[in-house]
Amino acid sequence: MTHKITRDRYFWTVALQTVCVNIFLGSFGPSQPLLRADQGTSLTIAGLHGTAMGVASILAGLVNPHLAHRFGRPVTAWIGIGFFSVGLIAFVASPSVLFSIPAALIAGFGISITINNAITAITTHYKEMSPMALTQANAIASCGYVSGTLIVGTIANNYRDFWRFGMLIALPLAAFLFFGMRDKTTEVHIPQEDGSQSGKLSRAFWISWVGYVACISSEFAISFWAAALIIDRTGATPAISTLTVAALGTGMALGRWYGGRILKRWQIDTQLNTFIGIQAVGFTIVWFSHNLQISFIGVLIAGLGISNQFALASLRMIAFSDNRPDLAIGRSSIAAGIAIGGSPFLLGVLGDAFGISRAYLMVPVLILIAYAIVKISPSHVPQKVLIDNEL
Repeated sequence: MTHKITRDRYFWTVALQTVCVNIFLGSFGPSQPLLRADQGTSLTIAGLHGTAMGVASILAGLVNPHLAHRFGRPVTAWIGIGFFSVGLIAFVASPSVLFSIPAALIAGFGISITINNAITAITTHYKEMSPMALTQANAIASCGYVSGTLIVGTIANNYRDFWRFGMLIALPLAAFLFFGMRDKTTEVHIPQEDGSQSGKLSRAFWISWVGYVACISSEFAISFWAAALIIDRTGATPAISTLTVAALGTGMALGRWYGGRILKRWQIDTQLNTFIGIQAVGFTIVWFSHNLQISFIGVLIAGLGISNQFALASLRMIAFSDNRPDLAIGRSSIAAGIAIGGSPFLLGVLGDAFGISRAYLMVPVLILIAYAIVKISPSHVPQKVLIDNEL
C-alpha cells in the first residue's frame, strides 16, 4: 500500500489552524517567569493560568459535540479560532492576574475546540490514511510551538517590556486562513441517527486512562516550568531561558515526523514506552545540568520523548473502548483537562514550598506511572493501525 498522502488545501487549512493555537502554547509555558515578574505573583498563583486552561479543556470536551452537531466540524473549528483570538487579545492586554487567568480560560477553550475539530476533520477527510495525516499535521503544528517560543524569547531578550506582543503573531495567520483559505461553500451537516456513543467502559480502559493522565501531566509540567528550572539551575535570565524551551517544540516536531518511520515495526505499547524512556533521559539531563547548553540538549531530548505519547496513548484507549472511539476520545478530553489544569498548578505549589528543583521530582514519578501502566495493561491494537501509522 502507499504511504503518501496528498497535502491539499483542506489539509493545510486545518494544519495551519493548529499552528495558530500552538504559537500561543509554545510561548505561554516558557513565558511564566516573565509573567510572574510582571505581576509579582508566586509560583502557585502563576500556576492557576494552567489550571484555567485545564478547566477550559474539560468545558470544550463537554460542549464540542453539541457545537459539531449544530454547526458541523469546519464551522466549529472556526468558532474555536474565534474564542482563541478573543482570549489571546485579552491575555496580552491584561494588567493583572485577575484578568489574565480568565483570558487564559477563554483562549484555552478556543484552543481545545480547534484541536478537537482538527483531529476529527482530518480523520474524516483522509479516512484510512488519517493516522499518517494526523502525524504530519501534528509535526507542522509543532512549528507554531517553536515559533511562539522563539518570538517571545527574542523580544523579551531585546525589549523586555514588550514580550507579550510576540504572541499576537497568531492573529494575522488566523485572519489569513479565515479570509483567504476558508472553504466558503455551504456544507450540510446531517447528524447520525444512532446518537452519540455511550455506556460503561472496561477496567482496562480506565487503567489506560490513568496512564494517559500521567503522560499529559508530565508533558505540561515540563513545558510550563522547564524555563523556571533552567533559571534555578543555570542562573540564566528569564528572557534567555525561554529560548532554550524552543528545543522542546523542536524535539516534538522531529519525533512526530520521524518517530513512526524509525519505530514502525514495533508494537504500539513498545513504541509508547520507548518514547517515555526517551523523555526520562531528557528530563534527567535537564534536572542535573547546571550548564545552559547542556540543558538545551536535555529539553530537546525530552521533546523527542513527549512527541508521540499523546497519539499512542490515545490509540491505546481506543483499543480498550469496545469499538466506541468517540466515547474514548470524549473521556480523554476530561483526562487532558485534569492533567493540564492540575499538573502545572501542583508543581507551582510544590515549587513555592520546596523550591522548583525539588518540586520537579514530581515529573519522574509521573513518567514511572505512565511506563508501568503500559506494562501492566498491554493493548491489542489491530495491525492495520500500525501499518497506516508508517510515514
